[in-house]
Amino acid sequence: QVQLVESGGGLVQPGGSLRLSCAASGNIFSLNTMGWYYQPPGKQRELVATISGGGRTNYADSVKGRFTISRDNAKNTMYLQMSSLKSEDTAVYYCSAWIRRSAISGEYNYWGQGTQVTVSS
Repeated sequence: QVQLVESGGGLVQPGGSLRLSCAASGNIFSLNTMGWYYQPPGKQRELVATISGGGRTNYADSVKGRFTISRDNAKNTMYLQMSSLKSEDTAVYYCSAWIRRSAISGEYNYWGQGTQVTVSS
């Protein structure tokens, strides 16, 4: 089995910072592209940022210059450093990962359970 567990969410004031973590565990042969997505209240889930196995990053326009995605391949962990937070960043944040469980298996997409981020004064 494979499990993704997010942590680091919480309540923060506008302009503040928060760091999310996503730890992958279980039967993992290779951990490839990972990403953060968010789902604001009443809206669909949207891309925040992605990072490839080699470290190439991609960001939604709304978070460029404010959020930084990174990963520690030795720990199978991905991070999202969020700065200059705005009320519109309030959402449940989900991590996603494309994982191969063996050398001969295909690549499958896994999701975490989500962590709430609330930006409010």
